[in-house]
Amino acid sequence: QEKSCRLSAALLGEGSEISQEQLHELLKYAALGKGHNAAQPSWCRIYHQRHLAGVVVVVLHEMSQLHFYRFYLQFKHLRKVFQHRFTLTPSADFPVSLYGEGTNLKPQSTPQGLTSTSSECITKSSDLQQDPIIQRYGEKKQGLTSYTLTLEEQKKNDYPIEGSPGCKGYISTECDQQRTDSSPLFGLDCEMCLTAKGNEVTRVSLVDARGQCLLNELVKPESTVVNYRTRFSGITKKMLLPVKTRLSDIQTRLKKMLPHDAVLVGHSLNSDLQALEMIHPSVIDTSLLFARSEGRRFKLKFLAKAVLGKEIQCEQKLGHDPTEDARAALELAQFFIEQGPTKVAELNLEMLLTAEKLAEVSQNKAELQPPGCGFQQQLKEPPPLSKPCFLDCLKVTGQEPLLLGRQGLDSSGLCQRNLSTSNKQILQRALEDVPLSKFSIIQFSLGPESIASHLHAGLHEKVRSKLTDMLTIYAGPFEENFCLKSVKKEFGRCGPIQSLTVVTETFQPYVCIQYEVLEAAQLAVESLDGAEVAGSCIKVQRPVTAAMLDCNVLIEELELDVENEGVIYVAGLKKSLTETDLQEEFSQLKDLETLFLPKDLQSGKHRNCCFLKFQKSQSAMDALEAINGWTMKGSELRSRNALAPGHLWRWIWQMNHSNGKQGKHIFYEKMEQLSDSEQDLRKKVKKLDHHIKKLYRSLQKNTLCIVLFPGVNSTHGSQSGLGLMGIKDDEGRSSC
Repeated sequence: QEKSCRLSAALLGEGSEISQEQLHELLKYAALGKGHNAAQPSWCRIYHQRHLAGVVVVVLHEMSQLHFYRFYLQFKHLRKVFQHRFTLTPSADFPVSLYGEGTNLKPQSTPQGLTSTSSECITKSSDLQQDPIIQRYGEKKQGLTSYTLTLEEQKKNDYPIEGSPGCKGYISTECDQQRTDSSPLFGLDCEMCLTAKGNEVTRVSLVDARGQCLLNELVKPESTVVNYRTRFSGITKKMLLPVKTRLSDIQTRLKKMLPHDAVLVGHSLNSDLQALEMIHPSVIDTSLLFARSEGRRFKLKFLAKAVLGKEIQCEQKLGHDPTEDARAALELAQFFIEQGPTKVAELNLEMLLTAEKLAEVSQNKAELQPPGCGFQQQLKEPPPLSKPCFLDCLKVTGQEPLLLGRQGLDSSGLCQRNLSTSNKQILQRALEDVPLSKFSIIQFSLGPESIASHLHAGLHEKVRSKLTDMLTIYAGPFEENFCLKSVKKEFGRCGPIQSLTVVTETFQPYVCIQYEVLEAAQLAVESLDGAEVAGSCIKVQRPVTAAMLDCNVLIEELELDVENEGVIYVAGLKKSLTETDLQEEFSQLKDLETLFLPKDLQSGKHRNCCFLKFQKSQSAMDALEAINGWTMKGSELRSRNALAPGHLWRWIWQMNHSNGKQGKHIFYEKMEQLSDSEQDLRKKVKKLDHHIKKLYRSLQKNTLCIVLFPGVNSTHGSQSGLGLMGIKDDEGRSSC
């Protein structure tokens, strides 16, 4: 009997971004199973992987999480089919990054002007002038300041930047940018585990310019650990039990240890600084220093062996040694600075990597070669320096990956320009070719022109403004000398309040309340409109603006969102209650699967509300009926269906706390004519949703389908991406 594949992802309320590496982790396991060092992803689980019919990834070029929620009503198919949703770290070159580090891609044009990709390696030019390192740095030796990342490069590569929306609460090292070629270098590396909060530091290492270890410290995560990632981090539960050191202690020590002109060196150092929640202006990133074409990067393990002749991250060891990795990155930077770009380019790293990968792939076919033949003799050479890339692994298993894209996307180096190619042509080609491939990437876009300008011309502000309106309610009228404290107490029972102001422009006073969660505002409208509060019979309503005319429709659709199935919102909790207390109190509810207690991202204190996820929708409905009016520790609870998917908690909180109008609305605004460009964009989005629907319906049962809004990186800032995923079942819907 054929088994159905299932996908499980405990993403409710985490709010943390899924990184490119974590996504690669999922795709590799889905495509290859337990072979080729592929393991179950750390953040989700695929059941019966070997019964998967295939993997299809749909990439919506230059679109972000903002686009999905701005055009939520237009994405009718996407929001109703896929049961798992996650926020994604933005990527500037997504089709390339999907194949992981070390990948060589050779585009081959087809008669339709589309692109089909194989894992054949690009032949490296013998002309040194074509080397990416020479093209970037020139031939002459320069001082270290020439190799530190500029502010724009840091923004592009997701480094924490002072004043960025995602860096609130981050600690600055307080080092200035007055670096010179004599400034001291420090190697830094961290190991992380996965917690309820996201990636948190569990170990930090810092070495000085002589390679001496200045810091090698275990760190206790603030949140509950979900996955220690022992295979990579080397960290176990037992190791962290006696640890008292917290992230704040490490931040303080690093600030004291680093001189004002310190230059930090690391491999993909942005990940370490993000996990440390620290901002540092002067960095050298060895993953970018040893430049490659098309945005690809060499692995630290490969560079250490090829450039320094050192073996690191040996498979015999349990996890990576952060001190070893920090020292390797430091020595690589020192080698580059001392030898200069020409000497580094002459190492011919690209060709060396290609040769090593071919040797490893050939080892899998060694038995087929006659004894003593020339090729067999080559296998007696030292073992490969680097594991084969994702495409090579697929090739070895006999799988031909398929990539279909459209014109105007040649920034990734994957697609050829052809002005006649359209989304419709791509769809037609996909309907023909996807059934023939076990792994496919289909890339659509909204048009040949970049839509990033539209995004930054006001899309972020429109989404933030509408969200603020939906979080805001007006209540009144009240008597002149009404008790504001009792009003705040009554409305606070609906959920956490962001701000409360008295409106005095009216004949009688009103109160403007902005909540932190959508459910609280909706609960206030539903339960307090027409109620007697502070001695007055009041009306509760949202602001009436042009953008809010479809608010009721949006609320209804959010309630029906497939990700909110079986999830309810509970308000009125006492803040003294812990998560353990709540687990005990709600333990009598049938089929309770997960409890999420939102926290203030600055103070860390939990709010007076929680979300409960049930295994069955009927159990959630029964719980709603039971909880409303339920008294817990002397406090009356209020409950309703969830509106905002769990992955949005952090995003909504950041939007809610960003600069802009807060709690200042008028009842009636002049109705503005929807611009032609936005009307056109809505039509395109609707058509795009229809294309994806058609493609999805054509997929076989047990196909893993992932739709990616890869996010946007630009000079205006970065916007997080969004992923929707599921395994298609018999009914044409994604199974959970």
